[in-house]
Amino acid sequence: MKKIFAIIALMGVFTFGMTQTASAQDEEVDSAATEQVDSAAVDTVAEEAAVDEEPVEAEPVETGMYKDIKTKFIEGDAGFMALVAVALILGLAFCIERIIYLALSKVNTVKLIEDVEDALLKKGDLEKAKTIARETRGPIASIFYQGLTRLNDGADAVEKSVVAYGAVQASKLESGCSWITLFIGMAPSLGFLGTVIGMVQAFDDIQAAGDISPTVVAGGMKVALLTTIFGIVVALILQVFYNYILAEIEGLTAKMEDATISLLDIVAKYNNKK
Repeated sequence: MKKIFAIIALMGVFTFGMTQTASAQDEEVDSAATEQVDSAAVDTVAEEAAVDEEPVEAEPVETGMYKDIKTKFIEGDAGFMALVAVALILGLAFCIERIIYLALSKVNTVKLIEDVEDALLKKGDLEKAKTIARETRGPIASIFYQGLTRLNDGADAVEKSVVAYGAVQASKLESGCSWITLFIGMAPSLGFLGTVIGMVQAFDDIQAAGDISPTVVAGGMKVALLTTIFGIVVALILQVFYNYILAEIEGLTAKMEDATISLLDIVAKYNNKK
C-alpha cells in the first residue's frame, strides 16, 4: 500500500509539474504574441504619425497685381466687365495688325531710289528698274512700279499714275484705324453704362431695405466705380497704341511724298536723256 501511495504521489507530482510547465509555455506564447501585436500596433501608429508628419504641399496662392485685377474684375459685375475686356481684346488685335503692317511697309527708301536711278539713267534698262520696284515690298516700291509702267506714256501720265496710286496706298495704311477709334469710344461708354446700372441697383437696395446706410449702397456703388475705372483704363491703353499708329502712318506718308518727287525727277531726266 505504501508503494502504491508513493507511486500515486509521484504521478501527482509529475502531472502537476507537467501542468505548470505547459502553463508556463502557454504564458510565454501568449506573451510573445502580445508583444508582437503590441509591436505591430506601435509600428502602425508610428507609420500613421509619419504620414501625418509628411509636409502637405500648399496650394499656390495668387498674389500681386494679377490677383487684384481678377478680384476687382469679379466684384465689378462680370457681365459688364466682360464687355469691356472684349473691347480691349478686339482693339488690341486691330492695333497689333496695323503695327505689323506698318513695320513691313518700311523699306530703305534711299537705296530704292538709288537702285532705280542707276538702272534707269546709267544703264537705261527700264525693265530692270521695274523688276527692282516689283521685288521690293512696301507702298513706296508699289508707287514706283506703277509710275515706271507709264514711263513711255510721258511725264504727265507718270505723275497722274503716281498721285492716284499714292492715294490708294495711303488709304491702305489707314485701313482698320476706324475700328480702333470705335473701341476707344466704346470702352468708357460701357464703363459708364455699368456705372448707371450700379447706381440704379444701389437705389433699389435702398428702397428694399428702407435704409440709406453705407452698407446697403456699398455693393451697387462698387460696381458703378469699378466698371468706370476699367472702361477708362482700356480707352487709355488703346489711345496710346492708336497715337503710335498715326505717327507711323504720318512718317510713311511723308516718305511716300518725298519718294514720289524723286521718282518724277528721275523720269524727267530719263526723258531728257532720250
